[in-house]
Amino acid sequence: MAGAAGTPETDGAATQGSVTNLPLPRFVSLKASEANVRRGPSLEHRIDWVFRHRDMPLRVTAEFGHWRRVEDNEGQGGWIYYTLLSGVRTVLVEADGTALRSHPDPEAPVVAEAEAGVIARLGECQHDWCRITADGEKGWVAKAALWGVEAEEIRN
Repeated sequence: MAGAAGTPETDGAATQGSVTNLPLPRFVSLKASEANVRRGPSLEHRIDWVFRHRDMPLRVTAEFGHWRRVEDNEGQGGWIYYTLLSGVRTVLVEADGTALRSHPDPEAPVVAEAEAGVIARLGECQHDWCRITADGEKGWVAKAALWGVEAEEIRN
């Protein structure tokens, strides 16, 4: 449900942001190598977190003016100024030894393995697989092994 004029969006089913008209929730990435995450949508609110990983994927759950409420893969977050975010899509590999395969098939040859916590650039996504790029390696990964992409999301 969209928030009333002048109030932050509320949690619930997918909707559109009252500021950007983009879907909520949606994934973005951290543009800066360090970003303060505040308790509320203004500089007067105290800093609760500092994100320190450039390109980390974040889920935008609300909008208020130039502020976006975001959360990381652990559900931690708060309000961040919009210029610190990018629309470039990245994902977080969730398990050690995640196989990057030559094509989207569980029997396809493994071209590389990724450790838990690796941040990768998100490419094409099919029903159960996404193509990612990390540290110069490219391959297909089971969508279930990634955080930063919706289960039903298809990307060309």
